[in-house]
Amino acid sequence: MSRWCLMESLVSRYSLLLLFVSVFSLVPQLVRSGDAEALLSLKSSIDPLNTLSWNQGTDFCKWQGVKACMNNRVTKLVLEYLNLTGTLNENSLNQLDQLRVLSFKGNSISGQLPNFSGLINLKSLYLNNNNFSGKFPETLSTLHRLKVIVLENNQISGVIPVSLLNLRRLYMLYLQDNKFTGPIPPLNQNSLRFFNVSNNQLSGQVPVTAALVRFNTSSFSGNVGLCGEQVQNPCQIEPTMSPEYPNPRNPSTLKSKRSKLIQIVAGSVGGFVLALICILLLWLVCKKCSGRDVSDETTRSKGAVGVEGVVLEREREGNSGTTSGNNGTKQGGFSWEGEGLGSLVFCGAGDQQMNYSLEDLLKASAETLGRGTMGSTYKAVLESGFIVTVKRLKDARYPRVEEFRRHMDIIGRLRHPNLVPVRGYFQAKEERLLVYDYFPNGSLFSLIHGTRTSGCGKPLHWTSCLKIAEDLASGLLYIHQNPSLTHGNLKSSNVLLGTDFESCLTDYGLTAAFRDPDSLEEPSAASMFYRAPECRDMRNPPTQQSDVYSFGFLLLELLTGKTPFQDLVQEHGSDIPRWVKSVREEETESGDEPASSNDASEEKLQALLNVAMACVSLSPETRPVMREVLKMIRDARAEAQMSSNSSDHSPGRWSDTVQSLPREEHLSI
Repeated sequence: MSRWCLMESLVSRYSLLLLFVSVFSLVPQLVRSGDAEALLSLKSSIDPLNTLSWNQGTDFCKWQGVKACMNNRVTKLVLEYLNLTGTLNENSLNQLDQLRVLSFKGNSISGQLPNFSGLINLKSLYLNNNNFSGKFPETLSTLHRLKVIVLENNQISGVIPVSLLNLRRLYMLYLQDNKFTGPIPPLNQNSLRFFNVSNNQLSGQVPVTAALVRFNTSSFSGNVGLCGEQVQNPCQIEPTMSPEYPNPRNPSTLKSKRSKLIQIVAGSVGGFVLALICILLLWLVCKKCSGRDVSDETTRSKGAVGVEGVVLEREREGNSGTTSGNNGTKQGGFSWEGEGLGSLVFCGAGDQQMNYSLEDLLKASAETLGRGTMGSTYKAVLESGFIVTVKRLKDARYPRVEEFRRHMDIIGRLRHPNLVPVRGYFQAKEERLLVYDYFPNGSLFSLIHGTRTSGCGKPLHWTSCLKIAEDLASGLLYIHQNPSLTHGNLKSSNVLLGTDFESCLTDYGLTAAFRDPDSLEEPSAASMFYRAPECRDMRNPPTQQSDVYSFGFLLLELLTGKTPFQDLVQEHGSDIPRWVKSVREEETESGDEPASSNDASEEKLQALLNVAMACVSLSPETRPVMREVLKMIRDARAEAQMSSNSSDHSPGRWSDTVQSLPREEHLSI
């Protein structure tokens, strides 16, 4: 009897287990059908001409416009220039709660903008060039991951909500060519890089915030009611009430007149004494300045170079107190002399151009950030408080002027979330300056190694490695979309961390174009080993294949925390995977490597290591192109999110970073 009871118990438990397995196996199918039904419902509201060939029962991740899926959920939906009409179905749209990128650009969709509160993962929204009307949806301000809002060229009215200040990661806000009224909110996000509210009906003073002061007139034009410094239209002072004129026969009036007369006499005497003091001080200052002229001429000849009226203070080479890095920063400044200077040439479209002049730049206080093979880099703080980075090229005579301008026009138009944008440049006979955005969070080198340069840095968690690798691969692929462009100097010190700790490439496109091939100067040992073997002879220009090698070498630095003071590829060869594993195991034993000594993390690390090994192939022809590299990294990251409880917020503690702009579709050169 007991045996039958035992058998019955086992059967019931087994049945229960099968039930659980069957239920959980249905979850992905239910999710898939949910997104498919939401897409079909959305199609029914905006596609009366049946332009979209979406069919029930097929894999919706392969449907037209579905650019990316993760865990069988739609993450990127791009339906552009498809002659879509009608209105957006709010309910079906909000069911797609895994969307990161949503674009309906260039259609004829109308009606009020819907409630977007369900799109909690949305990062980029493109609704430009449609017929949307109504007010700005306040629900957008609740989407804390949102970075890009493009609503230009619609019929949207009402005020621009102050609640936009809640979007701390806001990167792009394009609201031009609408019917917005009222004031501009005092946006103060440091992450804001692109901003345009032109051709609306806005009024009031343009807020003078650190985020808005950088944008020039073109970002605000076409709003006749705006005033302020950025639009070069002084704000009118409110008229005061007309004063009441007193009765001259009133005794109190006579008394007040007598007291005023006394005040006038006393003021005149005091003013005369003050004037004498000022004259005396002015005479002393003039005398002191006249005695300084000779010494100033000597200083200029030793420590500064005149450039058609511009003088940039130099640090004397070999001065024992001057080094690169934070410990060796040197306070200085840009000085200004003479008249008739050339202007600072801004790069990019009008609304991307900055709102400061060459005079503002050269009056700024300067601090040396570092020196490299291409020149010195400075942190320049303008009088307005706005901060930029200025790179002073070492060789101002190569290449020739026209070639320099032509190349600057090319790299100055590059705009991508993982590139540090070139904002402008200045050139003269003996001087060339490049102006970049300032990134206060330092470099990837500092993140890995801190202030240590002994090569004993700390390996990053695998989630951080994957995120950084994807950021860098995205930026490098964007550069490589122009067949004639390379980065040419990829290393961890040329990767800066943005406001959201996204990794951004800098110094791209300079080595190949601006380094004199006849120069005898050799790069440092560390920089040399980032270069592909075929390009270590400095007479050989960098190529896109050599960029891929440098990328793979950088991945090895990420995985091991080792500064490349030696040729890791030559030193370890085919044993690189074993060496990387041993390095990370040492960190795990010391307790420095958080929660990565499990099978899942080993698998992810191996995937990234495989990418690195493919990139550092000694034969350029066998290296993958960056499009293939990016796909491998994204596949590894997607698998990591499917098979692990970790995410971008887990042990790597890496901020969820910029994937703001759609990649290839929106950012072609």
